[in-house]
Amino acid sequence: MSPLLTYGVAGAVLIAIGLYALIVRRHLLRKIVALNVIGNGVFLTLVAAAPRLGTPDPVPHAMVLTGIVVAVSATAFALALAVRVRDATGAAVLPPPGDDVAGGPGH
Repeated sequence: MSPLLTYGVAGAVLIAIGLYALIVRRHLLRKIVALNVIGNGVFLTLVAAAPRLGTPDPVPHAMVLTGIVVAVSATAFALALAVRVRDATGAAVLPPPGDDVAGGPGH
């Protein structure tokens, strides 16, 4: 098994695990971690797809470096939002489907 195939398979497995956790888990911190796992799977897949026709292509590597910067920024923003949700509701979990999210006065 070549290293590139290993990267591709590992990337696909990480994407699958992240999608499963994103769908199943209700806690916001676990959802944020699941999104990061999906992002890392995409990065591995891009690295595996980099060499074409025997010559390496630097574009996927540049996309991965840019993606890492964007992922760190998006994670910081998502964590700040999770803290705001926890402060407003008392828990950092999403309500079950069908619950009234607004729940404020007048609703």
